Amino acid sequence: MKAIWNNQLIAESDHTINIENNEYFPADSVKKEFFTESLTHTTCPWKGVASYYSLIAHGKENIDAAWFYPNPKDAASEIKNYVAFWKGVKISK
Repeated sequence: MKAIWNNQLIAESDHTINIENNEYFPADSVKKEFFTESLTHTTCPWKGVASYYSLIAHGKENIDAAWFYPNPKDAASEIKNYVAFWKGVKISK
């Protein structure tokens, strides 16, 4: 699977996990040079507290466009530190 935003490949992996129609990419498959940490956090009742990244590519910023669970609840332990995307990030095979 590939994650592309603003014509830039930002993640690629053959080992994503699909949960709730979101592809979660392993941490080592994301291109960290396009990610900046965010102070945003949200809570999912069964996955736990999510942290966010903003994306920067080709001079544009996409705030809080990626999220991950650094310490998920037991029910979601398989996606610990896996990264998912939204806000215009295109996911394809």
